[in-house]
Amino acid sequence: MQADTAVRPAYQKFAVEVRVSHIDGKGVFALEPIPRWRKIGEIRGESISVIEARIRATRHERVMIVEISEDKAIDFHKSTDPMHYTNHSCQSNARLAVQQGRVEFYALRAISPGEEITVRYGETHHEGRLMCRCGAPGCARWL
Repeated sequence: MQADTAVRPAYQKFAVEVRVSHIDGKGVFALEPIPRWRKIGEIRGESISVIEARIRATRHERVMIVEISEDKAIDFHKSTDPMHYTNHSCQSNARLAVQQGRVEFYALRAISPGEEITVRYGETHHEGRLMCRCGAPGCARWL
């Protein structure tokens, strides 16, 4: 299914949709084929200090914050960008990259329509205390 590019922001390079995920809550799913190494899209949010980010992380059950430098972080709680629903998987098909202060998502391999887009979260504030729900073979079991 080819989506109308006129209805999505320029930074969202491929059509995706948010729907219920078998991993956790909602997830983001490809609506069209996404070739390997291509930028999928970005997520935008509120720019805050790392100090404020760490305070906010203690106030929310679901933390949607990425530290982009030693001093700056982006909080995605109020973001309307679909990529903010990207779930973690120990065998992800995409990666999150911080490029010039932007949080971007790139395909690690070809992604088929209907497939959930996932990334490895990497280091989190959970410090190994949050159970991973990805279900992938070789799952690390904890974030």
